[in-house]
Amino acid sequence: MAKSESENLYSKTVLLPQTAFPMKADLATREPKQIQTWKTEKTFFKMKEARKDKPKFVLHDGPPYANGNFHTGHSLNKILKDIIIKSKSMNGFQADMIPGWDCHGLPIEVQVLKNLGKEARNTSPTELRKKCREYAAEFVGKQGDDLTRFLCFWDENNKYLTMAPEFEAKIVEVFGGLFEKGYIYKGKKPVYWCIDLATAHAEAEIEYQNHTSPSIYVKFPIKGEKDSYCLIWTTTPWTLPANLAICFNENLDYALFDGGEHGKMILAVGLAETVATKTGVPLTKIKNLSTDDLRNMMFRHPFLDQDSIPLFGNHVTLEAGTGCVHTAPGHGTDDYRVGSLAGLPAYSPVDDYGRYTDEFPLMQGIKIWDANPKIVELLREKGLLLHYSEFQHSYPHSWRSKKPLIFRATPQWFFSIDHDDLRTQSLKAIDSVQWIPDWGITRIRSMVESRPDWCLSRQRNWGVPIPSFTCKSCGTTHLTADTIQHFIQIVKKEGIEVWYEKEAAELLPKDTKCEKCDSIDLKQDKDILDVWFDSGVSSFAVFGDSIGKEPADLYLEGSDQHRGWFQSSLWPSMGIRGVPPYKSVLTHGYVLDEKGHAMSKSLGNVINPTTDIIQLYGADILRLWVSTQDFRDDVKIGKDSIKIVSETYRKLRNTFRYLLGNTSVSALPLKQEELEEIDAFYLSKLHNLTEDIKKYYSTYQFHQVYQKLLLFCTVDLSQDYFEIIRDRMYCDAKDSKTRKSSEYALSVILETLAVLSAPILSFTAEEVWKESGKTDSVFFHDFPDLSRFKNENTEASFVTVFETKEAIQKALEEARQKGKIGKSLEAKINLVPKDPNKNPLSSFTSEQLELTFVVSQVDLKNSPSDEEELAKLGTDLYDIRVLKPKEGECPRCWRHTQDIHKEGDLCKRCKDAIG
Repeated sequence: MAKSESENLYSKTVLLPQTAFPMKADLATREPKQIQTWKTEKTFFKMKEARKDKPKFVLHDGPPYANGNFHTGHSLNKILKDIIIKSKSMNGFQADMIPGWDCHGLPIEVQVLKNLGKEARNTSPTELRKKCREYAAEFVGKQGDDLTRFLCFWDENNKYLTMAPEFEAKIVEVFGGLFEKGYIYKGKKPVYWCIDLATAHAEAEIEYQNHTSPSIYVKFPIKGEKDSYCLIWTTTPWTLPANLAICFNENLDYALFDGGEHGKMILAVGLAETVATKTGVPLTKIKNLSTDDLRNMMFRHPFLDQDSIPLFGNHVTLEAGTGCVHTAPGHGTDDYRVGSLAGLPAYSPVDDYGRYTDEFPLMQGIKIWDANPKIVELLREKGLLLHYSEFQHSYPHSWRSKKPLIFRATPQWFFSIDHDDLRTQSLKAIDSVQWIPDWGITRIRSMVESRPDWCLSRQRNWGVPIPSFTCKSCGTTHLTADTIQHFIQIVKKEGIEVWYEKEAAELLPKDTKCEKCDSIDLKQDKDILDVWFDSGVSSFAVFGDSIGKEPADLYLEGSDQHRGWFQSSLWPSMGIRGVPPYKSVLTHGYVLDEKGHAMSKSLGNVINPTTDIIQLYGADILRLWVSTQDFRDDVKIGKDSIKIVSETYRKLRNTFRYLLGNTSVSALPLKQEELEEIDAFYLSKLHNLTEDIKKYYSTYQFHQVYQKLLLFCTVDLSQDYFEIIRDRMYCDAKDSKTRKSSEYALSVILETLAVLSAPILSFTAEEVWKESGKTDSVFFHDFPDLSRFKNENTEASFVTVFETKEAIQKALEEARQKGKIGKSLEAKINLVPKDPNKNPLSSFTSEQLELTFVVSQVDLKNSPSDEEELAKLGTDLYDIRVLKPKEGECPRCWRHTQDIHKEGDLCKRCKDAIG
């Protein structure tokens, strides 16, 4: 035999058996082909069909807004939901994903108007709504493509859009149901108002930003008293024209103070020192004032010819100001509350665009922000401005215009939170819901306890109209249960546009008259419903009555939805069904950059899920990143972190490569009881892993799934098990029992890991499944029951083996550092029990221990003293000696065995293996 042939025959180089599984993943190129295969083969449909008789699990998808491609926050949300749907299915549930889109509302209308430019002036409301519908449909398509590219399963023919005709009809139907039950009313009260967009805002539509306001101390003259005033503090001078009262707190102490040349002033005793410091005016107490003293006073407006009455309320505190609160019932919720109790009107001399009306002729037509310095100057001229400065504070802004909001009283439609004891009942219902993480219940309870009535109406075009009418003769609003039901039937047949296309008489029951003056001349109103109401009734539109009997198992959205969708879904469901729409609510945090900053284009720190991750690495890398995060808190992402995740993925992929490459040979059956102990041990560990992962999937702890899988693949398998069986896999005969035992174990491990990782690594798991010879999809299979492999005795017996192996590796490393050995097979291990009567490893043969320790020989007795000692180490159980074997090395398996008699000979096992 030629030398080159001999070297090839005896080569120890590890060559994996042939497999089509590529070394390089190339996910970005290959994933789209798998997506198309899933579509063609209707994999999602078949996955659901396979579990049609299983218990249902309902996850209700909160609708994203259809006005842009998905960003990284969306990818986190949608991938989490997909992992849940797939893991629930594979854990024996009937689970479905019905994605939804929020299509109406201000952002789309504003963007369409912006796109129209000058043409917007010539665009009719009907044409505008048509363009809004087209715009929303365009981005539903784009976001649907993003969802598919995230490797999420969904059916393009089974989605919900809030602008779909049947959904719009359902919105009106639910509104009608709430109206019939008394929850809907029209009233004039202060609401958040955007003067740039001329519309009301709900609490869920505001965001807080820093804002600089004027800070002024104003003297209101006491009627009938010379040089005596009540001192108020305000940061909104523009609201002073709407002042009707000054509010005190009956539980605070008040007094009249001497302010020298500034006159005598009333303020709370507890704030006198602070006021003196901030204004620079020394204050000396003259006398205390009782509640009756204050109640019997009357104050004059500082620049209008009118009185300002005293009121009392608990919202007055010592946190800031003077303890005497300027009260304009048309421009504040607390002001409105105390004012309405006293019979004061919700007076607001400001129009939709923030300009003073003719009710304040002195500054008619001037915008409120421009009026602030003018009013300050007016107060100074009249000698009633005690002090002026600027004050920076957190202030509500519009989520769309990004401009400061105001409180402004206008006629609006409201949902009454306290009607029929709804708030109390909702708080009880909240306690019955599982909130994950558990701090969620505290957050939503505090919001529900304090929230005002829900302002439902908006002054825009693009949305579902509130089906109310106004009498042209007397101006009375007309809305009844009968008129709503009549309109609902029309909408179901002809669509929502009939509201704008037909006359009022065609939309009302025959012979409808004004309830006040009997006129039949009515006209449609122009207000539309808040888009949060649209999405809030999605459970009615998607699930109908079924969800009322059995709420959805899970709502999963960002933590900001405690004041958004979780609430807007809660109120209609509680009002009509008497139960919340969900059993559990799970929230995730925001996606931040690697430094913990919010992403923004201006900072240049935006990570795009498609261009920055999927097109470079593949969607499985993005999905794996999602699984690495404890998403209940804010999560960080950046190019470096994605690179680290891709390296982790490579380790997992290489594990699958090894498994695929070493399971293709085994075709002969092997009974479980014939397994080698080491293989039985790792299958028992696989059972433990499977049970842990099933538990973590069920409790939505996907970062634990990731960690368990990674640890098992990189440590238990790659570092330990693969090294242990490497010798038998490449040196034992193909049909040997030992080889078949390991191949059997590897095939079980391969199939199990593919199934367990499928909800996260959907493409890779499917690819592995097909490469292993399966013809169906991995998603048709449930998480396995491996209880047949559980063997506590085997696990216990290997505890000492691996503790001893760890010590042996330290001793081998010492010998390696001394230059005595290279690879571990150049060593013989002598294990001498510390206790001659107790040998914990006596149940293992020397061959089993050699295999596990990856050394040539293991001797459990005292070895001859003439053998060269390379290193030694002591443990509680053994004295470990690393010895140099006397025998030569087998050129095929590299082991030094006692059946080798001369240099270059094969050991008996290798001779038998190659025939």
